[in-house]
Amino acid sequence: QVQLVESGGGLVQPGGSLRLSCAASFNINSGYRMGWYRQAPGKQRELVATVTTSGGSTTYAESVKGRFTVSMAVSKNTIYLQMNSLKPEDTALYLCNFQSNYRTDWGQGTQVTVSS
Repeated sequence: QVQLVESGGGLVQPGGSLRLSCAASFNINSGYRMGWYRQAPGKQRELVATVTTSGGSTTYAESVKGRFTVSMAVSKNTIYLQMNSLKPEDTALYLCNFQSNYRTDWGQGTQVTVSS
């Protein structure tokens, strides 16, 4: 069964940090890109960051550039999202995404809440 399992979310104060993980139950090299998206209540899902499985090229939403870093451990079929200098507006459900020429998969998400 194809699975993406996110972890690492939680409650953090403004200015704090969290590291999210997304573990795939399959070989992520079978696709061309993985990424992190987020969805806040009442808002559309938005792209946060992506990484290509071949070469590790990254892209970021303007709102997170300089604060978030996406990385990949191919041998573990896992991607990460290091989030620093968190702001209340970063509060959302963070979802992992896998894309290949044949399918797109989503995880269930991990909740990140930034609040004092």
